[in-house]
This record gives sequence, C-alpha cells and structure tokens, in this order.
Amino acid sequence: MTDPEAALATLSPLAAIRERISRTATIARRKAGDVTLIAISKTQPAEAVLPLIAQGQRVFGENRVQEAEAKWPALLEAHPDIRLHLVGQLQSNKAEEAVRRFDCIHSLDRPSLLTALARAMDKTGRRVPLFVQVNIGDEPQKGGCAIADLPALLSEARGADLPVIGLMCVPPAGIEAAPFFALLAKLADDQGLPSRSMGMSDDFETAFMLGATHVRVGSALFGARV
Repeated sequence: MTDPEAALATLSPLAAIRERISRTATIARRKAGDVTLIAISKTQPAEAVLPLIAQGQRVFGENRVQEAEAKWPALLEAHPDIRLHLVGQLQSNKAEEAVRRFDCIHSLDRPSLLTALARAMDKTGRRVPLFVQVNIGDEPQKGGCAIADLPALLSEARGADLPVIGLMCVPPAGIEAAPFFALLAKLADDQGLPSRSMGMSDDFETAFMLGATHVRVGSALFGARV
C-alpha cells in the first residue's frame, strides 16, 4: 500500500497542494473546485512564477500594488487568463491603481478606503469584487475591521453599491486557527456573504473544512520568501 505522505513527496509543490485539497474535499464532503487556490507570489521574482503558470495555475496574490505593476504586465500579456488578487493592506491613495490592476481585492477594512474604492470604480468603470478584511483575533498590530464595526462597514459598502462578496481574515499566529475560521464563516453567513478568504500554507486544509472558498498559499508553493 502506498504511503499517502510519501506519494505527496513525489509531486511538485503545486501538484501536492492540489492533491491535499482534493483529499480534504472528500473528507469535508465538498468538491475540490469549491475552493480557489490563490498562489501568493509576493516578493517572488517573475521567473519563480513561470513554473506554476506552466502547470496551469491562473490565480495569484500580491501584497503591494507597486510590486504587481513591476512584475505582472509581461506575464499577463503572455497569459491573459491569469487573475490577480490583492491580499495586502491597501492605502486609500492607491485605490485607483489597485482597481485598474487587480481582479479581486481582499483588504477592504475601513470607511476611508471604501470611499476611495467607490470613487475608483466609478472612474475606471471596473467593478472589482471585494472582501472585507476582519481583525478576527482583535489584534492591535494587525489591519482589518473590528468585528463590532463589521455590520456598519458592510451597510455602507452596500449603500455605495460596492461588490462585496465575502470576508477575509488572518488568524493570530501560534494558536489553533480553527475557532477563528469558524467565527469568520459564521459572520459571513450572518451577513449573507457567500465567500470566505481564509487559510494559508500551514492551515488551508482546516480552513477548507470550515468553509473557505479562497485559500492563500505562498511558502508551500514557493519555499521561503526571498
């Protein structure tokens, strides 16, 4: 009988992640296609991205508008079906560049950014799907909307006709992530939002089990950041 872990070790990093998603889907009684794998390519050079593109990966995540503008134009010209997600904090003065460059933004977290994004979408004519980032662990050093402020921010976003599709979180480091994923899923359910961006290299399987629709995997695909 083949050892499942040994079998994974023979695969490329991307193939191994896909296999782990498939196995988790079976356990969770979900389909592997229920989750979007976002390859977090922040700080990685373009040449590190090319092998994943060659293996069919088409969704990538960047932390900074400037880095995406430097790295991706040539890659997008060669592979126009690639979709870019902004997963890092976004300054309001970069909202227009973000709306022009990205196909999804995961970091709406405050009214001032909401206003800037609404203005940018009106100006560009692009309706970029948004996730509200929730400070799920109430950590002062992290960005994200406080849980108590979430209903008001979502109400304002809906009033501005912004295409908010879900919630995003980064759980506190060093402790079990599952309760935080479960809480984010409940908050999304309570607000009638279908999408949940949660789970990274160390915990994406747990996130998928608890309802993630988007997982953000970097180091498991690319190795340590450069």
